[in-house]
Order: sequence, then C-alpha cells, then structure tokens
Amino acid sequence: MNARVERFTDSLWPMLVALVLLIAGWSAAKYLYAVEDYFVPYPWTVVTAAVRIAPELAAATWLTARAAVCGFVLSTLAGSVIAIVFAQFRLLRLGCFPYAVILQTVPIVAIAPLITYTRGPGFESVVLIAFIVSLFPIIANTTAGLTSVPRGLQELFRLNHATRWQQIWKLQIPYAVPNLITGMRTSAGLAVIGAIVGEFFAGNSSRGHGLGFMVPQKMDRLRADEAFAAVAMATLLGIAMFAAVSLLRSTLLRRWTQ
Repeated sequence: MNARVERFTDSLWPMLVALVLLIAGWSAAKYLYAVEDYFVPYPWTVVTAAVRIAPELAAATWLTARAAVCGFVLSTLAGSVIAIVFAQFRLLRLGCFPYAVILQTVPIVAIAPLITYTRGPGFESVVLIAFIVSLFPIIANTTAGLTSVPRGLQELFRLNHATRWQQIWKLQIPYAVPNLITGMRTSAGLAVIGAIVGEFFAGNSSRGHGLGFMVPQKMDRLRADEAFAAVAMATLLGIAMFAAVSLLRSTLLRRWTQ
C-alpha cells in the first residue's frame, strides 16, 4: 500500500506543478496584454463563475458524461466484434479495414451536421457522433492483438484439436486484451471529444443541454467566465474517463505485468 501511495504521489506533484505554472502563465499573459474579461477571464474568475452556475454546470456535465459513456461503451462492444470478424477472415479484413480508417480521417465537424440533419438534434444524435469518433481505435488495436498471436500457440491449440471457437475464446481474445485496453484508453478521450462536438450541432433538446452546447451559448452572451468553466468541466470529464480506463487496465492486466 505504501508503495502505491508513493507512486501516486510521485506522479501527482509534477501535474500540480504544471497546473500552477499554467495558471501563472495564463494570469501573466492576460495582465501583460490587457485582454478583456469578456474574451479571456482570470482563472479565479472562472472558479467563481463555476460556483455561481454550479447547478447548470452539473446538469450539463451529467448529460455530456452520459452521451460520452454511451458512445464509448457502444464503440467498445461494436469495435471488439468487428475486430474478431476481421481477425477470422483475412479477405474481409483487407477489403473493409480501409473503410474503417475513414472513420478516423473524415473530420467529425463534417459528419456531425449530416447526422443532425438526418436524425435531428438530441441525445441520440450526440451518442451516435461520440460512437463514430471513438470506434476506430478499438477496431485497430483489437484487430492487431487478435492477429498477432504467436504461431507456436496456434499450432499447440490445433494439435489439441481445439475448435475455431475455442481458439478465439481461449487464445486470441485473452491475448488481445492488452491491445483492447490500449484502444479503450484512446477511445475514452475521443468519446468525450465526440460528445462535445456533437453537442455543438445536436445538443439542444427538451432534455436540456450539455457542455458542448453551453460553451458557444455563453460566449455569444459575452459570459466568457462561464464558458471557460464549462471547458474546464469538459477537461475534467475527459481526465476522469481516461483515469477510469487506466484503473481498469491496471486491474485486468495485473497478471500480465507481474
């Protein structure tokens, strides 16, 4: 336990130092260049604004978090299934994998308006956008893990007359778990980005609005401090999702690292 606390402390203080330097640089730049408050506020002004609009900020964060988590879970499930299919059929992988790459190369700002136009604004459209953005890392990393099983292990399973399903379930999938977790760590952050971008275009609905809709709304009303508070919450949400997947990684992969 003491060793874990030491490792946590050793990794925490550099982040705190970087945060202090960031806030100091932010404040100094605003003072030196005389930037107006309606454009860039002081850090303590952002904190005050966050406290002032805490109920609205909490509701928006909860809605964005739900959309990001739903998109992330869907991308993990769908990406894993697609990767398993790709790993079993080489010709299908060669034919379809380039189209999966398109999900990563096409800008989400080009896809989001199309989804909003066809499905309308609302939570479901935001989830769909988050799903599309976070899907490719799962497919790419899991496919790489499934197809990199050593030939010796494959031959061992064949010598013991293992069925195709047994090879998938007891050999390929366990071997690909580290790759899957790596893809999930990337997708967790992308899901938050997808949810935020999706809410820019499709975040206004009767259920309320998320952080992505809140930021431009506050800037249009010249409430930069509240907009920056929403950006800060979006950042914390991304960090929280990344940390959750990292915790899952350390738990599941403990036997790989020992």
